[in-house]
Formats: sequence, structure tokens, C-alpha cells
Amino acid sequence: MNKIIVIGNGDVGSSYSFALMAQGLGSDVGIIDLDSDKVAGDVQDLTHGLAYVGPKNIYSAEYSDCFQADLVVITAGAAQKENETRLDLVKRNARIIKSIVTSVMDNGFDGIFLIASNPVDVLTHYVKELTGFPSRKVIGSGTSLDSARLRSAVGEKFQIDPRDVNIYILGEHGDTQFPVWSHGNIGGLKITEWLTQHPEFSQEDLLTLSENVKNAAYEIINYKGSTHYGIAIALARITQAILQDENAVLPVSVHLEGQYENSDVCIGSNAVLNREGVREIIEIPLDEDEMTKMQHSIQTLKQMQQTVLEDDS
Repeated sequence: MNKIIVIGNGDVGSSYSFALMAQGLGSDVGIIDLDSDKVAGDVQDLTHGLAYVGPKNIYSAEYSDCFQADLVVITAGAAQKENETRLDLVKRNARIIKSIVTSVMDNGFDGIFLIASNPVDVLTHYVKELTGFPSRKVIGSGTSLDSARLRSAVGEKFQIDPRDVNIYILGEHGDTQFPVWSHGNIGGLKITEWLTQHPEFSQEDLLTLSENVKNAAYEIINYKGSTHYGIAIALARITQAILQDENAVLPVSVHLEGQYENSDVCIGSNAVLNREGVREIIEIPLDEDEMTKMQHSIQTLKQMQQTVLEDDS
């Protein structure tokens, strides 16, 4: 049985539950939220689609249901406000996360945590500190959505299927993220080679795309108040890699242990994911500019981590 507990049934949590349903992921999905009526409604609504996707147990869960769960996915937290950075959320959401994690651990959970609450890198590190779990069992959504956004943007610009665009964004899921152009490729061509063969495009076009991706969340929030479909699909992809033991490479928030010349920080990096969680972190050899950006991102997150730990003491 692949048992998933979703904690938080707001826009992200409910979209994630729907993505699990539509993709046939998890045989047992429990949803926890303070708004029990909304959970009850969503459970009933989702259950009505089972005839088209196959058997699945979807239910309103309690924290006691975390016992023997394979995966606990935390999407709960205060919403990001207009013109508010993800890092501005840290103290508010850290208190929420601590209460949730304490309740999960009190009920004997020993599976894998997947964190989507923002700021995701800081809160992923905080969950690791709270639980004492090994690094492989605490994963954040990291730059999975940002990388997907960039691949989609590049694909649209160059009229290429985004699944054939292999470019990753690393670092913070937020303002200090950066694309790794030095290792990006399209159909086996390095980005520089692609530009040489397509002179109608320039490096400036790529910079514009990456800036648009970095600011995408702010734009979507201005339009409709929150982002949730994209991250829900990214979370479902991570879930699939874990539960189906894929050994898939995805850009997620992981705990560095010497990679990129740093330790004791969670940050977006490529990693191999399987049933055990993080099998290994893939350290991409960055060029000088990219390494400078990675170090800046790391230091930004370490400062925020320290703020959380000081506030918690």
C-alpha cells in the first residue's frame, strides 16, 4: 500500500490531492486540515471520480493516521501576500510547521516528509531539525516548479517540446535562484550551440526568460491570489519518483553535506529520488558566475534558517 497523508487542504493541498487522483498515485490518501467541512467536501468530490481512475481510499484523516504512512506531504501555511517575498513568510510559517510536525511525530510516523510550504528551503531544514530524521527522508519541493517553468518558457520561445529541454534552476526557491545555462541542452545541443544555430535568438532572450520565471509567482498572485496548479503537478511528480522507486533525477530541496562547498543548509539541487527518499545529491560543476550565485543563495538561506532557530529557542 502507498499511503499518503496530505496536511493542508488550501489551494495547493487540494490541487495536489486532485493531481494524485488524476495520475493514479497513492492507494490510500488522507487529508488533514483545520477546515473539516472543506475536507469532507473535497473527499466526496474526489471520490466521485473513482469510477474513471480506479480504486483508491480517499478520506478525512487525523494525525493518528500518520502512523505507517509512506509519505507525509505538508502544504499548510500562511499564504504569500501581494509584494511579499517567500522569505518574509518564514517566522509565521515556522510556528505552523512546528505544530504540525510535532503532531505527526507524536503518532509514530517514520516515513518520508515532503515539504511544499514556503519558504520551502528554510522550512525543509527546520523539519529536519525538528525530527532528527536522516537527510534522505526530508525533502522540499525546491526548484522543481521553477525548473519546469523555465523548461516550458524555453520550449515556448524555441517551439520545442519542454520535455526535450533539459535546463535546471538551482538555489533558493525564491529571489536568489539561478538557471544553470552552462549545463543546459536542447535535444543534445548545448544552449550556446543552439544559439549559434539559431541566430534569431540571443543570450538576452535567455536572461529575459529566466527573470520572468523568477517573478512568475508574483505575477500569478497579482492575477488570482495564489499559485497552486504548477506546484501541485511538481509535487505529484516527486511523489511518483518516490513511491514508484524510480531513481529519477529532480531538482528538489535537499540537505547539503559538503556539496557546493557547504553543509547544514537545504537548497534546490538535483537529486536522485527513490523509495528511500534522496539516494544521492548530484553536484553539478558550476561555472564561476553560477558558483557565485549558488554561494549567495546558500548564505541567504542560512541567515533565514538562523532566524527560525533563534525564534524557536
